[in-house]
Amino acid sequence: MMPLPYRHLTALLVRHEGSQLLIDCGEGTQIALRRRGWSFKPIDYILITHFHADHISGLVGLLLSMSNSDRTEPVVIAGPRGLRKVVESLRIIAPDLPFALEFVELSEGLERMRLGAFEITAFRARHAIPCYGYSIEIPRIGRFQVEKAQALGLPVQFWNRLQKGETVDYEGETYYPEMVLGPPRKGLKVTYCTDSRPTAAIAEGAEGADLFICEGMYGERGSEQRAAEHKHMSFAEAAQLAKAAGARELWLTHFSPALNHPEEFLDVAREIFPETYVGTDGKSVTLNFEEE
Repeated sequence: MMPLPYRHLTALLVRHEGSQLLIDCGEGTQIALRRRGWSFKPIDYILITHFHADHISGLVGLLLSMSNSDRTEPVVIAGPRGLRKVVESLRIIAPDLPFALEFVELSEGLERMRLGAFEITAFRARHAIPCYGYSIEIPRIGRFQVEKAQALGLPVQFWNRLQKGETVDYEGETYYPEMVLGPPRKGLKVTYCTDSRPTAAIAEGAEGADLFICEGMYGERGSEQRAAEHKHMSFAEAAQLAKAAGARELWLTHFSPALNHPEEFLDVAREIFPETYVGTDGKSVTLNFEEE
């Protein structure tokens, strides 16, 4: 929540098939991306959890850097109601961008949207101001079933199109992907939530997540009352959410500036949810579809 010499502010970058999605853009986000050697240009989507400065103060600088990377394609920015006004106010120091900004303002308790290959579920968190958590899913279609394609009598050259989810018209007949595909297989899911008290909506949003990234403002045992006063979460509370959600792995983030060594309190969370880890600058993982 406060930049430190060894800790930048909040941001998560998700990369998939040449497209990038960014959640939040705290101060120092550009530096973190530079250190990883990642380009700003492919960032197609930006999701903002809420309008506190530690989550959005780096946005204008990032947009300027994107403009200097020869970006011309539109960028979609989603966030709570009032997003357009907030971003346009910040843009007073960056009035001219070579690409359009498309805004999606959230107002319901639960909203779903499709952004390219990403299926997004936005769920309302409980903070001092309107705030959302996000689940990002990459769906996976069912296995292509050769015997079904052969039974249809459809020439082989059309099979690939059906496998990619396209419909095919051939000799007066229309063929649909579900005619040759098995049931959908398990995809990938990452859930991100910060600046909130624990809620059932968070556990539901993170259900079955391969990776659940959640705030852990306070690590000490018995810090729940202090967390409640400031509308934040303790390590133990985040671990309880991960357990309830059946997530595979939990990364804690958004630490109090007084929490210099969060790893010292990992046991507090691991007693509840063993697969808990401390988030650090530059921490990353590659998620792959399950082997069959």
